[in-house]
Amino acid sequence: MPDLTQFVKAYDVRGVVPAQLNTTVARALGRAFAEIVALPDGAATVVVGYDMRPSSPELSAAFADGVAETGIDVIIIGLASTDQLYYASGALDLPGAMFTASHNPAQYNGIKMCRAGARPVGQDTGLAQVRDLAQTLLNNAATDGAAVAATDAAGRLGAVTHRDVLADYAAFLRSLVDLSGNRRLRVVVDAGNGMGGHTVPAVLETGAGLAELPLEVIPLYFELDGTFPNHEANPLEPENLRDLQRAVVEQGADIGLAFDGDADRCFVVDERGEPVSPSAITALVAAREIARAVAGGDDVSQVRIVHNVITSLAVPEIVTELGAVPVRTRVGHSFIKAEMASAAAVFGGEHSAHYYFRDFWFADTGMLAALHVLAALGESDAPLSVLGAAYERYAASGEINSTVADREAATTRALDWARAQGPVEIDTLDGTTVRHLGEPMWWFNVRASNTEPLLRLNVEAADAATMASIRDCVLGLLRQSAPAVPDAAAAPAQPSEEAASLEPWLREILRCPACREPLRDETGPAGPELVCTSPECGLAYPIEGGIPVLLADLARKPV
Repeated sequence: MPDLTQFVKAYDVRGVVPAQLNTTVARALGRAFAEIVALPDGAATVVVGYDMRPSSPELSAAFADGVAETGIDVIIIGLASTDQLYYASGALDLPGAMFTASHNPAQYNGIKMCRAGARPVGQDTGLAQVRDLAQTLLNNAATDGAAVAATDAAGRLGAVTHRDVLADYAAFLRSLVDLSGNRRLRVVVDAGNGMGGHTVPAVLETGAGLAELPLEVIPLYFELDGTFPNHEANPLEPENLRDLQRAVVEQGADIGLAFDGDADRCFVVDERGEPVSPSAITALVAAREIARAVAGGDDVSQVRIVHNVITSLAVPEIVTELGAVPVRTRVGHSFIKAEMASAAAVFGGEHSAHYYFRDFWFADTGMLAALHVLAALGESDAPLSVLGAAYERYAASGEINSTVADREAATTRALDWARAQGPVEIDTLDGTTVRHLGEPMWWFNVRASNTEPLLRLNVEAADAATMASIRDCVLGLLRQSAPAVPDAAAAPAQPSEEAASLEPWLREILRCPACREPLRDETGPAGPELVCTSPECGLAYPIEGGIPVLLADLARKPV
């Protein structure tokens, strides 16, 4: 009998098929969802969608049967993106369940549950009770040899019907962002063989019978295939963007869009093939949503934008400059959705490319964010690299994980060092965030993983050299691998031969900024340096005070 605590997580269900998640378990979860969520909320119907994974149709049908056995009706919307399911839940005001494991390998599947109006169901909002009741049903069935569930007290089975909402979903999103009068854009879209291949033709093209937009869409991996034959459908990992980056440059496109497996997240690449950070997209969309709210009659001083603790400092700065109110929250969609609803925020964004909208029931939709970016680009004569630069104010490290035995001691070491660098501001909203109050500007956040012995580090600074310095100092302290920690306030030490010998963990994360290839140690004319391993590039970067300075302007060209 599967132990549901092993794969019913904080925000969703995600397990291996069929060892953990199978039709028997799905049916029990369906009945439990109906009894814990739908019936107490007074819902007479539940809406169910599923992604392109081979196991999804069978599992979703079993879940629907479990719901129907309580007397509640079920509407199956069929193949859908997660935000399409949220649309159905919001527009129909029904609780829902989406069968997907996002970008996980093919042997996995899962369930994202929501209450009516696309309100999330997590561990603290019903998922733990759903899990416990489903486990009881499974245990009783195993003991008694009885069926997992029976009909409701009146003996009535709920009706299971099918309804296609794709065209309604596409029309609704288009009603929120008008692209009709914009300049024509050439757009490469990488669906990663996920549900973007289902929704993009409907929203950005004419697949749902809607009018043609001023877009030329160049499809990449639109074939629905839950085995992900081309690359993992997780654009957060740089290697999964390479095909899109190459195609954008080769096709002379204006922009590239990449969706994850269930198409609720969207990543953006500019005309040069360079990624635009989710923080920059958050700031860009926030500016548009603030303007939209004000045009609709909202007082700008009451307009709120939610962001998490590790989005760029540029986000709250830009929101404040526009007269609106930034609201900072913990990392994780359950926290940001709760804050969105509590603050009645018009928009929220995360570093992971989840984007939330008041006009979308405070739920996340990568497609609506993509429409905003396309509209902003289409309204401007400037290329995306120029448009995006206005929102990319600082240099960021991205999230770096470290396996640490004593996470508290490691964090204390980093905190003690930070306090020695001059005036700092410290908060513990989510992990520990340290912000340097002097010049140059820098901040870092250290958060512990809830499930693994990991510390997650994010660093941002006024420039790349400062960011690299702070990143490497803090990483060395967290991993106890730096024999000496340079003082950020002191003058840079002169290069030495020893400084060129970097720790293995640092070697793994450093890449040439020009071509993203690995770097090797060498001794150059001025001392130790890091040299790009690509023969076509070969740029050499100086090491100053034991810190690699990965700036193209300071790099030595190959002879």
